[in-house]
Amino acid sequence: MTVKPPVYHPPFNVLRVSHVELGVTDLAASRAFYVDCLGLLVTDESKDALYLRGIEERNHHSIVLRETGKPLCYALGYKVASEQDLDLAAKWFDAKGLPAQFRDVPFQGRTLFARDVRGMPLELYAKMEQRPSALQQYGLHRGARIQRIDHLNCFTDDVQSSYEFYNDLGFRLTEYTETEDKPPQFWAVWMHRKGNVHDIAFTNGAGPRLHHVGVWTASAIDILNVCDAMATTGYLPNMERGPGRHGISNAFFLYVRDPDGHRVEMFTSDYLTVDHDHEPIRWTLRDPQRQTLWGHPAPKTWFEEGSVFEGCDVRQPVLEAQPIVAR
Repeated sequence: MTVKPPVYHPPFNVLRVSHVELGVTDLAASRAFYVDCLGLLVTDESKDALYLRGIEERNHHSIVLRETGKPLCYALGYKVASEQDLDLAAKWFDAKGLPAQFRDVPFQGRTLFARDVRGMPLELYAKMEQRPSALQQYGLHRGARIQRIDHLNCFTDDVQSSYEFYNDLGFRLTEYTETEDKPPQFWAVWMHRKGNVHDIAFTNGAGPRLHHVGVWTASAIDILNVCDAMATTGYLPNMERGPGRHGISNAFFLYVRDPDGHRVEMFTSDYLTVDHDHEPIRWTLRDPQRQTLWGHPAPKTWFEEGSVFEGCDVRQPVLEAQPIVAR
């Protein structure tokens, strides 16, 4: 395991995680879940696509749902600082021998589609169409009153490789889990660009696969409210884990599964990491407070199930290590 120094002058400037595009099998069922239950706003829709955002977001979308017949993940989206950064990114991926090409994507214009070192599909863009924030349109607030997208978490077959790739792009390590081996090895890492605990996290497992998309709520009360709503509107089986408080990140959380099994985390109350000398927090894999501060372990599904990326083979992890699992 190697913790590298932060890269303060990366080859191009990624601002933050921006969006995720998911394939679903029944758009009406997905709309009922994401919009009517969780409370996301519909910005645009067609017969085969829904563009969703949180109540404070001005970007056109943060979650795109496409009726594709298969529950896949098609892209993980990041916003870069300028059009020049897109050109720099294209040159950087080319120099690394990684496939990348420009596409014109609805509502976000010139977009660089690329794959990272493990094969995860990425979309990089500089300017997305804007819509008015609904933050103070309180009559539109429903469900968990989701404010915005916060992070993505992915299974990777090689945590060290994924960590080094994103570290080179200026993503900074905030917390990490290591094994009790001598020497220890990375089991999971949390990395950020925007100044909180993470924009992207990587967990050891069969991958690459999307583990979950994390969305921010204003308070723990919003998460408790959506628990009550789900429990009384037919979505009790979709509640996978929580509510609870993570040891890692300190965040209050709830994990739910959509009708196709895609996992969504509602997430709030982590902390700022903007200081350049912020020291990463170390956890050991068998620490019972790592998963939840209250010591409650995650279910087996949480460690084994995830969304497959389109066009990307799933590989078994190079590291064999067993976390604490609920019985």
